[in-house]
Amino acid sequence: MSDAPASGSVQVTARTVLVTGGARSGKSLYAEGLVNASQRERVYVATCTPFDDEMHQRIDRHRDQRGEGWRTIEEPRDLTGVIAAESTEGRAILVDCLTLWLSNLIFAEADPEAETARLAGALRAAPGPVVLVTNEVGSGIVPDNALARRFRDEQGRLNRRIAELADVAVLVAAGLPLVLKPSHLQPEIRL
Repeated sequence: MSDAPASGSVQVTARTVLVTGGARSGKSLYAEGLVNASQRERVYVATCTPFDDEMHQRIDRHRDQRGEGWRTIEEPRDLTGVIAAESTEGRAILVDCLTLWLSNLIFAEADPEAETARLAGALRAAPGPVVLVTNEVGSGIVPDNALARRFRDEQGRLNRRIAELADVAVLVAAGLPLVLKPSHLQPEIRL
């Protein structure tokens, strides 16, 4: 990802960025590009807890994709603590991803609403940039069981809460980023 904006684009300086999209949409790659372009020290916060060989292979692929120069912190639940401890003006933090973080909270029987409020407070207080990756999970069919419906609803609330406080929100679909926020980058629609 180039430091220079593309022809005709508007450059935006952001402290908190939410990158969302579907599975394999390119959202992690896009988020990594943002952090790489920042020319700051790079910290990758992995929220995944590998439970099987396939998940270990995914983690290895992500690590290889990022390349050298990243410091990785594996933290499945305490994002607030990591952001508070690691955020500095000279450091950019990438959290990948909020979806797995939420799963970890639900399985640990933590209160997602309270943890989201804590995370929001940490993001507002962070002196350096934080890029958060999340999945957009509510666009499909209604899940067939109560736990999956609860997860889908909690994920929607989490994404909405973080998008509200973020300086920039980007939807990545088929590898293409669409800036959702700030709204001045979008065309004004009139009927």
